[in-house]
Amino acid sequence: MKKSVLVCTIISVSAALVSAGPQPRSGTIVSQTSVACGEKKSKKQDLDLMCQQYVVRTATTDYTVRQEKPAIQALIPLNIPVEFTLDKNTMKFKANGKSYEYLVVGQAMAPADATQTSYASKP
Repeated sequence: MKKSVLVCTIISVSAALVSAGPQPRSGTIVSQTSVACGEKKSKKQDLDLMCQQYVVRTATTDYTVRQEKPAIQALIPLNIPVEFTLDKNTMKFKANGKSYEYLVVGQAMAPADATQTSYASKP
């Protein structure tokens, strides 16, 4: 009896661990820049290809993400909330009902006072 209960418990715990994928996390897109990410050679000149790079801020971390390949893609508005998952060096998220996949190229600790900026006035 005890042996069958133990086997059932082990199977239940194993199934729960296997089905648990990357957990969605919340963040906000706080900045966008265009960066060079390749060249296209033509007969007359070389053209620099540009990729979009964003900073996605969570409560504790700023993730810098970039398009994997240059592509014509609509710009994502700033200050919109996103829900994302991380898988190795890839971030998948949804913004405004569209799905995006970007490479994570950097991460840093979010500023301690990321939501408020105070300016000291000089006399």
